[in-house]
Amino acid sequence: MPAFRGRRGWCGCLQDDEPPEICVVEGVFSLQTLTPTQPMPAIDELDSKFAELVEELDLTAPNKAAMLGLPPQKKWQIYCSRKSPLEGVTGPNGAPLPGATLPPTPEHYIERLKDMAVQLKASAPDDSPSHEYGPKIESHTALFDALKTALRTSAHSFVIRFIELQGLPALLELLQALDIRVANSPLHTSLIGCIKALMNNSTGRSHVLAHPTGIDTIARSLAADNIKTKIAALEILGAVCLVPGGHKKVLTAMLNYQEYAAERARFQGIVNDLDKSTGAYRDDVNLKTAIMSFINAVLNYGPGQENLEFRLHLRYEFLMLGIQPVIDKLRKHENETLNRHLDFFEMVRNEDEKELARKFNHEHVDTKSATAMFDLLRRKLSHSGAYPHLLSLLQHLLLLPHGGPNAQHWLMFDRVVQQIVLQQEERPTSEIIDPDAQDKTSETSSLKLQDPDAAPLQIDVRKIVKLLVKEEELVAARTRAEDLEKENSDINAKLAKKEQELDLRTQEKEDLETSLARMRERLEKESANHSQAVQRAMNAEMRAEDLQHRFVSEQQERVRLERLVTEGSIPDDQKVAGLQGGCGANGAVSPPPPPPPCKLPPPPPPMMAAPPPPPAPGGLPKMNAMLPNQMAANHPAPPKMEAPKKNVPQPANPLKSFNWSKLPDSKLQGTVWSELDDTRWYNSIELESIDKLFSAYQKNGVAYTFPFQNDGSIEDLRLIGKAKTKILSVIDGRRAQNCTILLSKLKMSDEEISKAILSMDSNEQLPIDMVEQLLKFTPSAEERALLDEHSEDIDSLARADRFLYEISKIPHYEQRLRSLHYKKRFQVTVNDLVPRISSVMEASREVARSRRLRKLLELVLALGNYMNRGARGNASGFRLASLNRLADTKSSAAKGTTLLHYLVQIIERKFKDILLLEEDLPHVKEASKVSLGEMDKDISMLRAGLAEVNREIEFHRSSGVPQPGDRFLPVMREFHAQASVRFAELEDQFQDMKTRFDRAVRLFGEDGAVVQPDEFFGIFDGFLTALMEAKQDNENFRRRAEEEEKRAKQEAELKKRTIERKSKEGLLSSVAKNLGLKSKSPSGGPGSPGNGHNGTDATGNKAGEFDDLISALRTGDVFGEDMAKFKRSRKTRTTVVVPAGANGNGTAGSNGSNTSPPRSRNSIGREDSRERTVVVVNQRRQ
Repeated sequence: MPAFRGRRGWCGCLQDDEPPEICVVEGVFSLQTLTPTQPMPAIDELDSKFAELVEELDLTAPNKAAMLGLPPQKKWQIYCSRKSPLEGVTGPNGAPLPGATLPPTPEHYIERLKDMAVQLKASAPDDSPSHEYGPKIESHTALFDALKTALRTSAHSFVIRFIELQGLPALLELLQALDIRVANSPLHTSLIGCIKALMNNSTGRSHVLAHPTGIDTIARSLAADNIKTKIAALEILGAVCLVPGGHKKVLTAMLNYQEYAAERARFQGIVNDLDKSTGAYRDDVNLKTAIMSFINAVLNYGPGQENLEFRLHLRYEFLMLGIQPVIDKLRKHENETLNRHLDFFEMVRNEDEKELARKFNHEHVDTKSATAMFDLLRRKLSHSGAYPHLLSLLQHLLLLPHGGPNAQHWLMFDRVVQQIVLQQEERPTSEIIDPDAQDKTSETSSLKLQDPDAAPLQIDVRKIVKLLVKEEELVAARTRAEDLEKENSDINAKLAKKEQELDLRTQEKEDLETSLARMRERLEKESANHSQAVQRAMNAEMRAEDLQHRFVSEQQERVRLERLVTEGSIPDDQKVAGLQGGCGANGAVSPPPPPPPCKLPPPPPPMMAAPPPPPAPGGLPKMNAMLPNQMAANHPAPPKMEAPKKNVPQPANPLKSFNWSKLPDSKLQGTVWSELDDTRWYNSIELESIDKLFSAYQKNGVAYTFPFQNDGSIEDLRLIGKAKTKILSVIDGRRAQNCTILLSKLKMSDEEISKAILSMDSNEQLPIDMVEQLLKFTPSAEERALLDEHSEDIDSLARADRFLYEISKIPHYEQRLRSLHYKKRFQVTVNDLVPRISSVMEASREVARSRRLRKLLELVLALGNYMNRGARGNASGFRLASLNRLADTKSSAAKGTTLLHYLVQIIERKFKDILLLEEDLPHVKEASKVSLGEMDKDISMLRAGLAEVNREIEFHRSSGVPQPGDRFLPVMREFHAQASVRFAELEDQFQDMKTRFDRAVRLFGEDGAVVQPDEFFGIFDGFLTALMEAKQDNENFRRRAEEEEKRAKQEAELKKRTIERKSKEGLLSSVAKNLGLKSKSPSGGPGSPGNGHNGTDATGNKAGEFDDLISALRTGDVFGEDMAKFKRSRKTRTTVVVPAGANGNGTAGSNGSNTSPPRSRNSIGREDSRERTVVVVNQRRQ
């Protein structure tokens, strides 16, 4: 391994160039086309909004700069497309829609986390039994799983909001509060998973890294006995090592864990878990793989990428804990992934030891022998100015007391020397590559990797304080800018909300004015109707009094006439003449004289000579009505002219009727029927077959077979030899069958059906579809006549016949059933009409008030006038249907581009506010499905049905006393009253809708009498759909172009690195030759563009996903190319023995410092490996 592979600071939080974060490779996210929210603001305001959005998108510095350099229209388009989905599903007034289901908010999760933390702190481990605490753990585990999913999948604003509400401290506080009941449960693993999901976001990761105890708290989870929890914690810590600024935090966290777990070394617990082979640890390869990946990450990332001494420093800690025998034992598992990590550990160790040996001109340095190492130091420093200081150090070490805190003194010396060695390691390799860089690095080296590990001394505090002050000023300025941006956004949101409220109040005012005018008109109409009704009532009352007076007079006159007739004071002829004269005098029509055959009884003897006085007025109509009836009863009507009866044979059994329409005898004259004689065919017809086939008795058990046919008839034989029960059916067979099927579905007896119909289904037993089917089985007049003929044999009738007979006794059955069907259908129809009316009204209002729509029409009008010439140019307006013909104009230069695509490009660049048009017209899609003709038909049906119900109510009111159980009048009166009011309101709404729609249509120059809502709003709906599709097409075009450009840049970069690597190899060879070193195998130097520094960026930043780091670390892909390089270099390397004193003083190549030559073989390989890993990950995502 080389000692140096690039120049980079050791602590990201102390840098002034960029904060610690993982860069996101272009293409990881995609901008979705969403609904717009607000008009395009001014440029300054747009820039501030867009800067806030860019911060929310979690981009790297280069991508952020590219985004900020976009034109204003593109910025506004991206801003709208990213901001709209975060605003929720809202209605026109900004309130959530009734049907919208919102996911849990960060506030919900944080409140639950705090409650759980309070519960854990308030209860001791022995307060509740484990069986009672189990369900709580399961519920809390489900909560953490939901939070983990939300942190992974929700928008960046969700994570920001979670962090702003102190969600991270709540998680860490809960993690610290876990007691023995839950520390080893799945709850602990889920909690670690939440932190892992939070670190997938660069903002969340930065906050975790910036938290003073965040990594320390995560490291404490290594004390849990749950293997899954250990693996999750190790994966997080290992991946943090790959993040800039995270490596040192991991080392510090392990020191804190050492104190927390009371261990003698910071990696003691990890090595012990690696060595365990009993119980759950026996065959758990995943934990051992996670530990080895963590160890390799600690050794080879962070300062270990470039610093040989740092790698040796950390590896000594592991070797002192006995990791080498453990590694030998782990080989027995024969796991490919685990072996990869073991091989990498040993290969890097061998390379580092050889690198160290070359510094001392030896083949091997025995680091386990104090004598061997002291001998090397003595020989190295014996001819240098550092030798007296070595002697002085040894002398003072001998003076240390042997008792008391002796061990702590040696520990302090060890730590201080470690810090000095690690701080002074940065410069030499850069000087070899670029001697001019010495002055430059001397100014910055103290600011970058001063203390890669825990520092017992505070060195150069003044510079650090200055940096902190600058950082605080920067943070304060950034916070102020964010506050101003937020305030600006709030003001804009409030302004937009006020504008919506203003539009809503204006609409409410118009609606109230329309309702007031309608109520005034209705009041005037009702007042006029009331006056007319009062006048009619007065007239009726006067007529009633007059009729009453006439009736009394007529009664008196009738009594007088009866008395005179009884006394016999006048002859009978004169009495009759007097009666007739009296009737004529009162204006009534006298009854016709009786016919001649009529025989009257002999008149009584004359009693009176004078005719009676005329009858009193008022009593004559009744008398006139009675006399004809009496005469008709006493005198039979003249005989009718009937056709001669035909000699038709009589069937043996009653037969089913043939449902024909019989011609009356009066219409037979002169027709073909008068020439036909059907009686002569009876001898040729097999009447017995007819009797069997069409018998009205449905016999259970008799089968009939045609002479020429073998299949059975509809009859069957159920019990042979027993008495056959005859079932009579007088209606059509298919009709009877369908009726029987319907009755079987109803599962009600005939009596129950009749009672339900009579009670107008008060108990809701008849569904509306069954009522509609019952209407199809209303008995006709012929069927009633046939059923009445067999009323005595009602028990012998079939099921359908008995049902028809039963309902035929219900008065006005068909009209009653139609009224019931209308009653059930009324509310359904109203509920269907109201949303359609509302959608058309709202859509009409929206298209009339939308400012964005007018801007769009102006833009299209401008384009059309520009492109058209002659008669088609110089237009002041156009038909709305022309909007959907924009896609018909295709570009002659760019394939696949139409005028609509170009229009979208203009809108995105210049008029981004128009992209929010769809939000101005939320009801257009529903209104485009409404047919005015169907609504007119439904309204007419409701009106006609209401009139029919009213007529039926009047009929039943005048029909006298109803049957027992007949509730038609009370039920339908109440329904008619309510339905009339509801229908009046519905009709008013329908008229308002037509008025508003006609106004909107005329606003756009269309003909309201011709254009229907589905056609009018369908134009807007189709155009909005095409507009969004064109926008998506443009996005796809741009994305493909960017991918091609990115691919070309990657290829060019790879070629450039290859050329630079080859040139660097030549430079390093010449430098090594001048210093007396042997040339190495071809590879890039640590300072080349392909060094590990860039590899870390490629792996840690450009991938941008914390899970990708963990996955690559778990599988060992981040070390794969290095292993291959080691194997190839081992085969091709030639051993060169350097004679002692080749450079004169035994310190060749060191210049008296701790400089180590670069690990030229592997830095380029590691860079290539990581570049390939990033490219593969990106290709998979794309």
